[in-house]
Amino acid sequence: MKKRTTTAFAATCLGTALVAGMMAPASAAGTGNELTEIEEIQGTGSATEMAGTQVSVRGIVTGAYAEGGIRGFYVQTAGSGSEISPTGSSAIFVYSAGVAKVAVGDHVQVSGEVDEYYGMTQISATAQGVEVLTEPAEAIKPLAIDIPDTDAARERFEGMLIDPQGQWTVADNYSLNQYGEITLAEGTSSILDGERTLRQATDVFTPGSDEAKALEAENESRALVLDDGATLNFLGAAANKLVEVPYISASEHVTVGKRATFTAPVIMDYRYDLWRLQPQGQVVGAQDSDIPVSFEQVMNEAPAEVGGNVSVGSFNVLNFFTTTGDQLQGCTYYTDREGNPISVRSGCDARGAANADNLARQQSKIVTALNKFDADVVVLEEIENSARLGQDRDAALQILVDALNKAAGEKRWSFAPSPEEIPADEDVIRTAMIYQRDAVKLIDESVVLDDAAFDNARDPLAQAFQRVGGNSKTRFLVVANHFKSKGSDPKDGSENADQGDGAGAWNAARVEQAEALVDFAEGLKKKRNTNKVLLAGDFNSYSAEDPIKVMTRAGYVDLGAEASTQSYLFGGRTGSLDHVLGSAEIASTVTGETIWNINATESVAYEYSRYNNNVAQLFSPDQFRSSDHDPVLVGLQLNKK
Repeated sequence: MKKRTTTAFAATCLGTALVAGMMAPASAAGTGNELTEIEEIQGTGSATEMAGTQVSVRGIVTGAYAEGGIRGFYVQTAGSGSEISPTGSSAIFVYSAGVAKVAVGDHVQVSGEVDEYYGMTQISATAQGVEVLTEPAEAIKPLAIDIPDTDAARERFEGMLIDPQGQWTVADNYSLNQYGEITLAEGTSSILDGERTLRQATDVFTPGSDEAKALEAENESRALVLDDGATLNFLGAAANKLVEVPYISASEHVTVGKRATFTAPVIMDYRYDLWRLQPQGQVVGAQDSDIPVSFEQVMNEAPAEVGGNVSVGSFNVLNFFTTTGDQLQGCTYYTDREGNPISVRSGCDARGAANADNLARQQSKIVTALNKFDADVVVLEEIENSARLGQDRDAALQILVDALNKAAGEKRWSFAPSPEEIPADEDVIRTAMIYQRDAVKLIDESVVLDDAAFDNARDPLAQAFQRVGGNSKTRFLVVANHFKSKGSDPKDGSENADQGDGAGAWNAARVEQAEALVDFAEGLKKKRNTNKVLLAGDFNSYSAEDPIKVMTRAGYVDLGAEASTQSYLFGGRTGSLDHVLGSAEIASTVTGETIWNINATESVAYEYSRYNNNVAQLFSPDQFRSSDHDPVLVGLQLNKK
């Protein structure tokens, strides 16, 4: 039985290596005029029973890939497609240099050897074993089917031209800029009413629970890869970077959560451990005639309205460092297709742009996004801690605020200054807060939590605000957070090792951090004369995981729990790592909440750090992919009485 892998990225990392080792075509010229039915070769099992047999088949070419690495074509029994053959699939892949001789629609005879290549039945033929026939043949009828969700059922359509039925949604685009792949989700979840994406199980259910396992099993059954008719690694050889990445351009997006509508038939393909839908020819760029799908386009010029008279949001600025790599010793870099440094890879304390040009591109996206986000108070994560680089702790924050005001054309923004007392061993990235001067004002100085629980994370920053024109009843406290990430599994058998339940590594550390955070916030209530508290930021915990439960059990309400979208995408699963939780006193003032899907749902190809990775220039100084996390926004109605 074929084993299906849910994430296209995981499977296709092996793509170029496998292509290089692909089986050589058979040297035999076939069996003369004695023909074998394609259906007989395919059979009804998980693999052909004719491997090693020399055969000759006839059929119509339905897909041809002379360039891009596939090096072959699909041939299907003439006239088939109107009904399902009971004896096996009516199509087969032909691996052959003879692909250069054929075109889609040709009637051909192929002579070669049957083999099973990594789970896909194929015929390997020399160029001489491929003959284009002049005699007419009945055309293929794309088979209109609801694609089944099991390997066994899909076997019956391996290699066939199909017209997929039903509703499809973009579920993952992470490997689009590397392998030209898009994961689609079929229909909606039967477990989560109306859910079109593939939801992270622990965003909804307790890690390791039967419910979580059932949702993940359903996710696997709903996922299917739309490929580009090629096996190129666009981040690999220099020649590959001269081929335009498929499906997307600077203005045409393939966005997770948006509808995908089939406009042309595709081929049911199996390679590199995944079922795939191949176009009938290689897709190059966003305007190729072989593109078989239209994608619903984004309309996210601003977040949804949340109401109220004060808004508070969280925004991860993805390693915004105004100290660039070229200002430090020892930095190594990620480079563009011409070898120019773009962003820091390792070797120094900088984590952002390699030089001033790249910083300008990064900053342009963040500034555009934050000004359109337009929250009155914004918690920031992953901004440079300038103190670690020999500067004032707020130096990078000041540069960002100045850029925001310049773009806004007025002195709209300010930041919460660092307190006099700060921990001695902070990370090179930190949390921060900016705010709009005409909406709120600062109350007392900020406070950084110095607690051993955060020795492997970023220290929380607290700041009290009050609505401009309001009184103490409009006062509220915001605590900015960035908990320990799920990566870098210690694999030491401790509670911080990945338990395999979906919560990832360092869950125990995040629980400890949540407990310390609650104590910190409770202690500040009396000092800042308010019970209205918001805990905001990147908690690196999905909504049903233990750290979030620590806070909700302490009386905090997850204000984004009912949101219809999520803030993060990882491994083809959507979920929220970014949260705004409120004390009971402030939760009652909430007028709305939203997640602005401008980052996690977009291709990584749009990030400043991927500038000039490909001959197709995809960078724009817009809000899209200004980070890898989506901003979260909450509206509050804070009254004087």
